[in-house]
Amino acid sequence: MKFISYLRDGKARVAATDGEVIADLNDANGAIPEDIKAALAEEHDLIAIGRAALEGPGAKPSLSSVTLAPVVPNPGKILCLGLNYADHAAEGGLEAPAYPSVFMRSASSLASHDSTVKRPRVSALLDYEAELAVVIGRTAHYVGRDRALDHVFGYTCFNDITLRDYQMKAPTWTVGKNFDGTGSLGPWIVTPDELPDGATGKQIRLRLNGEIMQDANTAQMMVGAAAAIELLSEVMTLEPGDVIALGTPAGIGAARKPPVWMVPGDRVEVEIEGLGILCNTIVDEPQADVRSQRHERA
Repeated sequence: MKFISYLRDGKARVAATDGEVIADLNDANGAIPEDIKAALAEEHDLIAIGRAALEGPGAKPSLSSVTLAPVVPNPGKILCLGLNYADHAAEGGLEAPAYPSVFMRSASSLASHDSTVKRPRVSALLDYEAELAVVIGRTAHYVGRDRALDHVFGYTCFNDITLRDYQMKAPTWTVGKNFDGTGSLGPWIVTPDELPDGATGKQIRLRLNGEIMQDANTAQMMVGAAAAIELLSEVMTLEPGDVIALGTPAGIGAARKPPVWMVPGDRVEVEIEGLGILCNTIVDEPQADVRSQRHERA
């Protein structure tokens, strides 16, 4: 089963989709909250409800007719694993960490499938990172690896777009990873019943203007979904709607000679086997009206 978040009257709503049409879950069943985070928190059987909504009567808009939001528009936590593929660590001249390198993103850093990603006016060093992401469906605290995947609602594609010079301004990487609207998440969540455990063994690729820049397999991750949930849940409570991004393989633009930075007009695609294709177009952030800013300060 696949689920999207889409915009209606400026609000994000959750819907099931078969890839062609959508069925709004709240329209089909008024007991279901409008947004996915709340629906997960109430522990509804969204797979059964979504299947019934798609198969039931009533008008079903085409997927192409709606504007998508990030699949989880406002997660409580976005936890990201760095250096989780040995080849990516090596291309940066680093050793694979004994314990995962973890950083966090804010909800305001997210972008949706098929949206424009703005290259901030403060830097031209805009880089891509194809990643598999996990969406938590049930609260997890001190969860062992053998039960960890029971807490997963589904999997999706993530592009951890990064401003490399800002990433290196401090050891924590935080500022380079949190520019507004730079972390693309989607196009949909695929539930575990359609995938191998942990979505392992799936090809993961990134294309820039049609050229393959990253090409790997999720089996190459050093810390998979179950291990990540085990490790993170002993530190903090993982809550419904939280997102865990599981790191990127080799092939990033910064490691190439010469480096490859994304520029306005570029089309970037993350494709993970069984999870679809996440697409975005790069544009420049509009320049500030300096005179207007001066007037406001005055």
